[in-house]
Amino acid sequence: MANILPGTDDGLITADNSVLVMIDHQPQMAFGVGSGIDRQLLMNNVLLLAKGAKLFDVPTILTTVETESFSGPMWPQLLDVFPQQQPIERTGMNSWDTAAFREAVKATGRKNILMSGLWTEVCITWPTLQMLAAGYNIYVVEDACAGTSAAAHEASLSRMVQAGAVRMTTVATVLEFQRDWAHRTHYSALMDLVREHGGAYGVGVEYAYTMVHKAAPARKVK
Repeated sequence: MANILPGTDDGLITADNSVLVMIDHQPQMAFGVGSGIDRQLLMNNVLLLAKGAKLFDVPTILTTVETESFSGPMWPQLLDVFPQQQPIERTGMNSWDTAAFREAVKATGRKNILMSGLWTEVCITWPTLQMLAAGYNIYVVEDACAGTSAAAHEASLSRMVQAGAVRMTTVATVLEFQRDWAHRTHYSALMDLVREHGGAYGVGVEYAYTMVHKAAPARKVK
């Protein structure tokens, strides 16, 4: 019998039982990405994940490292998703070493933590291992993370999985929030996100809307 993680809905995450953590999405960290993912695709995935979490009211914690002296501010596109939120600034590479970050996670009262950030082998792996030890369920959204090399990214994912973390991807995570298409509350807004950030899936949705259902193209009119 499969080992079902406690605090989940029979193994599934929901918008009501999870928290999104976004770590060090900053220019200098993006410069160092060498794990094979295109940087524009990485940003697209990060924005889909962030906007999906916001749509479903999933608590989201932002944190940055050495903004002024090394890494630069968090990507403005991501800050725009959470305009009222100030990232937790750190000096240490491990977010879990920072009291304000630990308190922000604990304040949510939730045990399922979705991880997105740069770089996978350091700023994702280290807090993941310690949060697992502290009793949290950790889900690494791996295509919203990146490492300094393909080997570093894959080795760190293996290390986290061996410790008990779960590998996830962006589209699957956001769709797990929705889960049932009969739930219409977020349906239209979710389809708009998919059309904007969903890649081939989004193109297919756009085609279905315009060619099958004869809807207008998804244009943003300013």
